[in-house]
Amino acid sequence: MNNILIIDDEEKLRSLLGRIIKNEGFEVFEAGTLKEGEKLLSLKQIDVLLCDVKLPDGNGVDFVLNTKRLYPLIETILLTAYGNVADGVQAMKNGAFDYITKGDDNDKIIPLIYKAFEKVSLQKRVEQLQVLVSKKYNFDSILGNSDAIIESINLAKRVAPTEATVLLLGETGTGKEVFAQAIHNNSNRREKPFLALNCSAFGKELLESEIFGHKAGAFTGAIKDKKGLIEEASTGTLFLDEIGEMHIELQSKLLRVLETSEFIKVGDTKPTKVSVRIITATNRDLQQEVKDSKFREDLYYRLNVFTITLPPLRDRKKDIPVLADHFLKIYSSKINQKVSRMSDEFLANLSKHDWKGNIRELKNVMERAVILCDDEELTIQNLPLDVQLAATIEHSNKQMSAFELASVEKLHIQRVLNHCKGNKTEAAKLLNIGLTTLYRKIEEYKIG
Repeated sequence: MNNILIIDDEEKLRSLLGRIIKNEGFEVFEAGTLKEGEKLLSLKQIDVLLCDVKLPDGNGVDFVLNTKRLYPLIETILLTAYGNVADGVQAMKNGAFDYITKGDDNDKIIPLIYKAFEKVSLQKRVEQLQVLVSKKYNFDSILGNSDAIIESINLAKRVAPTEATVLLLGETGTGKEVFAQAIHNNSNRREKPFLALNCSAFGKELLESEIFGHKAGAFTGAIKDKKGLIEEASTGTLFLDEIGEMHIELQSKLLRVLETSEFIKVGDTKPTKVSVRIITATNRDLQQEVKDSKFREDLYYRLNVFTITLPPLRDRKKDIPVLADHFLKIYSSKINQKVSRMSDEFLANLSKHDWKGNIRELKNVMERAVILCDDEELTIQNLPLDVQLAATIEHSNKQMSAFELASVEKLHIQRVLNHCKGNKTEAAKLLNIGLTTLYRKIEEYKIG
């Protein structure tokens, strides 16, 4: 129910206005003084407030300011018998949604109330999304109990409340952006913007414009001024992923931001001041990049104030069942598949796979497995061939026995038959063997 509070000392006018608003389906509460109104605001979930300007115990224009401070989502429409520009301007400065004169409100008030409710609804939705984002990108959302990941989480928790620059190291797919977002959400800048940019996705000129912005006419196609991400993220956090890919000429501009909190836009002549926290990440060895003269040494030391290394998935294999179950729940719900569990063999093969793509690869494998599953349980047949063979080729430097080779051949034939949906003639062609040979192999390996 959408709730409206009317504060007006003229009882007849207040009651008439209340009846009109109730006819629109709103729940209406009434008060004759600001004190009564304050009590109702504390007891009821009010969305829109209609308040007279001149009341026995105070001024509605001043009341707006206090209401907005205590209840920021409430929108207030001020009503006055004698409107004046000064009051109207001050009311809007204090946070009023609108300011109208009594007698002129017959045609205005209901449409205005609906507009106020639209704004309230939007603000509530934004607040809900902020809560969801905060939960999604918090340290509690980083799954795993292995010593390696716990150590990384603890380091991130220690540095989050500070203003220190953070360098996240780790292979692709280890969750560097998730850590960066969690650090931001647990910092004093949590209410401010968090912006992320992958430095490897742009060439030098475009990356410079994206990060630092440009002035109109700075280059062909620059028809108007553009704010860069550093300026957009001011008072918040800027996450620069794959910092090792940044051109060395741009590294000097980033260094200036870290040292002086200012930069110069492309095509500009005067500096722009910013207050931004920088978090960077890379899968490169920056120390080696410095030795090879591909990365500025002074920038490296500015970024390396606080370093957190994120472990690859192969070094935290005890976390694989937890992560796999998490992705199983996500994708079974997302694509409406009633898949609720994983077989022991399925989990065993997940744990023995090398996971060069880390968590991102596991996530993709789980999504694919859920899509292919026709039952409530994921089995080894739902895995890609390389993961199916994980147990057999776990030790790649070990000479395979005849039994192991037979296991590989059996799984490969089963895989091809699945691909061909049981069509043995087509499977034999893909395997490049005779149909008779295929039948013999099926019988030998007891392939169903």
